[in-house]
Order: sequence, then structure tokens, then C-alpha cells
Amino acid sequence: MLDFYQLIYIGMEVLIAVASVIGNVMVVWAVKINKSLRDNTFCFIVSLALADIAVGALVIPLAITISIGLQTHFYSCLLVACTVLVLTQSSILALLAIAIDRYLRVKIPTRYKQVVTPRRAGLAVVVCWTVAFIVGFTPMLGWNNLWRLQQDGLNSSNLMITCQFENVISMDYMVYFNFFSWVLPPLLLMLIIYAEIFYVIHKQLNKKKFTTSHTDPNKYYDKELNLAKSLALVLFLFAVSWLPLHIINCITLFCPDCEKPLSVIYIAILLTHGNSAVNPIIYAFRIKKFRTAFRKIWHQYFCCKDTPALEIQPSDRKEMPDSEPLQALPPQKDVPKSDPPPQLPSPPEQQNQRPEPLQQPKEHPPSLEQNTV
Repeated sequence: MLDFYQLIYIGMEVLIAVASVIGNVMVVWAVKINKSLRDNTFCFIVSLALADIAVGALVIPLAITISIGLQTHFYSCLLVACTVLVLTQSSILALLAIAIDRYLRVKIPTRYKQVVTPRRAGLAVVVCWTVAFIVGFTPMLGWNNLWRLQQDGLNSSNLMITCQFENVISMDYMVYFNFFSWVLPPLLLMLIIYAEIFYVIHKQLNKKKFTTSHTDPNKYYDKELNLAKSLALVLFLFAVSWLPLHIINCITLFCPDCEKPLSVIYIAILLTHGNSAVNPIIYAFRIKKFRTAFRKIWHQYFCCKDTPALEIQPSDRKEMPDSEPLQALPPQKDVPKSDPPPQLPSPPEQQNQRPEPLQQPKEHPPSLEQNTV
């Protein structure tokens, strides 16, 4: 029979799962329909969204099953717990990749696209997921509680246990390997990176440098500052959501006799899962491109209203302004003037009229140029 806390916990988990799946599917959908969102940073955001979709569609239902106290095979329960660890680690590494990407964008703005290419960004995503699988599935290789359970009298023939996270995952692994090695250091590194990002941006804005180009560099750094604030908020909420559960794990390891109220454990678990549902809300309220794409999805696909196609905002996609784009414009205007003369004489040549073809290109270049424009 489920008690009061379990019923509230299960109800909250269901709401979080639905919000997480719908919200993060909208994030992926928005990137698909809005071409201005298809840069390297949003590639990492999509990776983070996919992990959050998996949390809502897979991890939360399994967590509800675990909370009921279902009797399962040891390795089945261990696989469920490792899946949670993989998705958590992938989220941390995606946030770290986003932080590094934003740092490079403000530190080397003129060379950013040469250094951070789409291929390298895709490779970084693959590396993040590979490391997440290695870290998350380490308990499957032997660092688990099977030996302790067997010493406590577990039947070695069937290995049936009550499926709970602490029954299968070693607290030594969770604290020393997972938390102290793969959670806390990346979070501290991201804190340093974002502090440096804000320092660089404010330093550039305080210089108030203006160039002769058509774009103000301050506008570039203003946009970078707004986006960095939004992504730093995502990082802050991630830390607030996950640190309580890791602190409880530390208490379990270093103070085995300390009492941990069941309600506190449920709240800590809900915080970790709820983090998967808040990111789309942050994107909607803090990033205009996402807000526009979400509105288009809602009106066109849910309200069945015709909406205009999303326009790419060129100013948002350009890097730090320099003089190179301006120097590339004059040759584009000269091309139509030089190309038509050799093409126009060909029809008169077929008619064997020699004097006229040489005069026609000289008489009509203005009209040809207007047509090409």
C-alpha cells in the first residue's frame, strides 16, 4: 500500500515527465524549423535537450517503479540506475561544452568559426556522450553492491532484490568517482569559465570601441552577454537541482547512522528530475529566437493557423564585425558588368553580322545590370 508521501511523489514525477518531454521536444523542433538556431552552441543545447527527453520518457517511469519497491533481478535494477547516471553525466558534459563554446566566442570572435567548425562541434557531442556512457556504466563492470549483498545473505542463484538505488550502486563509486571526479570538477570549471566570459564581455563593453564598419562591436557583445546570462542561469539551476542529492550521498557514506527523512530524499530526487523540465522555460523567456520559434510551432501546429516562415536574422549570425565583408562587396557589383559582353556577341555571330555585336554590349550595360540586381 502506497503511503501519502509516495502518492505525492508519483504525482509530481508524472507532471515533471510530461513537461520535460513536451518542452524539450519543442526545443529540438524549434532548432529544426529555425535556421538561425543552427549554430554550434545550439547543437550542444539539442544534445542537452535529448538527454532531458530521455529523463522524462525513460528515467522517471523507472524511478517510479523503483519507489514502489519492485522485486527485480540485481543486474536489471543496476541497469536502470546506470541509465540515470549516463543521462546525468551527459547533461553535465553538454553544459561544459556550451560554456567552452561561449568562452571561445567572446575570446576569439574573429577566428571563432575557423576554430569551432560544425564538424568539431559534432565530434565534441560524440565525445561527451561516449564519456557519459563510460562513467555511467562503470558499476556494470563490477563497482557495485553485489558482493556486499551476497555477504548479507543474498541468494546467488537468482539474485532477486528490492530494486532501490542504494541497494545496487556503491556509495564509494557515487561519492569518490562520480561526484568528486565527474560532477564537482566540471561544475567548478564552468563557474570559472562563466566568470571569465562576463569579465571579457564587460571589459570589451567598457572600452566602447567603434569601427568604421556598418556594425557596432558593442552590439555583438551585448548579444553575447544576454545569451551568456541565460546559459549561466541554466548552469545555476542544474547545480541547485543536483547538489542536494549528492550531498545526501556523502552523508550516507560518511555518516551511515545519520537519519535521512524519506520526504527529504523524495524532494532531492524531484529536484534532479525537475531540472530537465525547466530548461525550455528558460529558453522561452530569455532567448528571443526560441520564443519566436515556440510561438510559430504553437500557432501553426496546435492552433492550425498559417504563419509566415521564420526569417534568418543575419546580424545575429555574424561574428565580430571586421572590414573583410565590406571589402568583398565591390567585386560582386563588377561581375555583372564584365560577364555579359562575352555572352552577348554569340547570337549575332551566328547571324554573321560583325559590326553590330561589338556596339550592342557598349550601348546596353546599364539595363543588363538592372536586371541582374
